[in-house]
Amino acid sequence: MTTHKQCTLRAVLTGLLVAPACVAAAPNGTLHQLAKAAGKLYFGTAVDNPELDDPQYRPVVGSGAEFGQITVGNTQKWQFTEPEQNKFDFAAGDVIVDFAKSNSQIVRCHTLVWHNQLPQFVSSGNWDRDSLTRVIESHISNVAGHYKGKCYAWDVVNEALNDDGTFRDSVFNRVLGPDWIPIAFKAAAAADPMAKLYYNDFNIEQPGNKQQAALRIVDLVRGCGATIHGVGFQGHFTVGQTGSKESLASVLNSFAAKDLDVAYTEIDIRHASLPADAQAQQRQADDYAAVVGACLSVQRCVGITVWGASDAHSWVPSTFPGAGDATLLDRNMNPKPAYNRVRDVLAAAGRTEKRKMDGAPWGILRLVTGWTCPWFARHKARRPRPSAGGTFVLPPL
Repeated sequence: MTTHKQCTLRAVLTGLLVAPACVAAAPNGTLHQLAKAAGKLYFGTAVDNPELDDPQYRPVVGSGAEFGQITVGNTQKWQFTEPEQNKFDFAAGDVIVDFAKSNSQIVRCHTLVWHNQLPQFVSSGNWDRDSLTRVIESHISNVAGHYKGKCYAWDVVNEALNDDGTFRDSVFNRVLGPDWIPIAFKAAAAADPMAKLYYNDFNIEQPGNKQQAALRIVDLVRGCGATIHGVGFQGHFTVGQTGSKESLASVLNSFAAKDLDVAYTEIDIRHASLPADAQAQQRQADDYAAVVGACLSVQRCVGITVWGASDAHSWVPSTFPGAGDATLLDRNMNPKPAYNRVRDVLAAAGRTEKRKMDGAPWGILRLVTGWTCPWFARHKARRPRPSAGGTFVLPPL
């Protein structure tokens, strides 16, 4: 919808010295559109295969507008992609990736090595260092190789840490110690050189032992000569326990300071008990606003992904009995107060971003006359844009 600005002649004449007196109304737009207007790459959601059979759900996640990015929720995990050694099955994962690509959505692929949802041949194998290394390398080579060029990013290693910052007990750590982590990143870089490679974990969103250990994982990977591009913050929060925007942003910045991209990768904010009254729903909206605001305030935060678009398909009730209603849409796909608050925060950030790009004096001249400086327009159009493979390319002049 087009909005029309009306300015007095006095505002026009003084606009070269002060900000204009006219302000546009809040823009319409979906979460993804508003996130992009605010300078982020995407606002997305995770999708699992059964959800695509829901006639109410499919249009919401597949429009390519409300959510501009899709994370493969389940079916790229090891138990699905290699259920038996050297026998690979990509059919279920392909459904989600193809669905996203058909809607021109960015794909985050999830996940290559995780201690959970492993096939028995991995978890119960009689491995030594060499044999388990070969198994990891073969798995990643085949899976990431199959999706080469389709994934903007891979969660290469998922949840390697305990909450106290020690390494989680897993078949990988028992046999290889922490070396399995750079082994995985090296294999992923070889299999899909264009993808962004992430470490992904929960409970690293606030300062503490686990957050510090995740920073050390970055050093470990780089110290072994492997590439890591980013860290994903899952963000499975409880209403009232999310933390402030400032605290969340400080942690994001601690990773960005290591020349890393950061992203919120699995956001949901659950009510500890149901039903949630109006006051609890407002607290949830405040918590979502803090998370989104933190990402918006950190330049290297590329985007936000919610772990499920609606309460109808959330993992929370089956994992945390009595808790739930953790997403932005209710069971009937209606926006909740949290959705509206997120939308408002994104819209406000987008207006701020636009003012930066349209600053005086050129913004005032364009406002009044419609004229655009050819040099500025040409170079603004050359801002890096993501390619299908996940890299950023600069359009020619």
